[in-house]
Amino acid sequence: MNVSAVGLGGMGFSVILDILRHRRFRLLMLHSRIVLVMTGILFLSGWLLTLLLEWDNPATLGKLPPAVRVMAAAFQSVTLRTAGFDTIGQGGLTPAGQMVAIIHMFIGASPASTGGGIKTTTFFVLLSGIYSAATNHSERAFHNAIPKDAFRKASVISILAAFLVMTASYLILIFDPQLSLRDVLFEMISAFSTS
Repeated sequence: MNVSAVGLGGMGFSVILDILRHRRFRLLMLHSRIVLVMTGILFLSGWLLTLLLEWDNPATLGKLPPAVRVMAAAFQSVTLRTAGFDTIGQGGLTPAGQMVAIIHMFIGASPASTGGGIKTTTFFVLLSGIYSAATNHSERAFHNAIPKDAFRKASVISILAAFLVMTASYLILIFDPQLSLRDVLFEMISAFSTS
């Protein structure tokens, strides 16, 4: 499986068509620009954090040659939000590495893509709304205004998704109390993000 193929599938078909049609960032639709920026940020953050947190972990990257560690961390960053494959054992992740995985899985891929999660655009609008409220500026993206109700919708989606994951995790912990909260949360977010 190729990292770029999995990454393209996670960006969405409309974005791929827009890129093929216009080929210049500033000519792309606002949606496509947001998806590309968020995909890049999430890819780089997941890649670098996985390298940093798992480099010496013998249960994950630590057993691999250095060049393979770099590629495995890149694949981990892409596949957490899209395909759900793994090249390193997810059960062996450090607690901090598992938290990075949980956040990336929860955000997920982009709309009209092959991945799940709350979506990169929803996360972008959520961050934009928080920034707007903190700085008392209007919500904007690439010099375009974001519709006023977009933050409300992004908040509702995110809160409902978090409520669903937390409720399912709570029920599993009631019926199977010997499981750890971290492992249950990881599995619930993984299941939510692939649905």
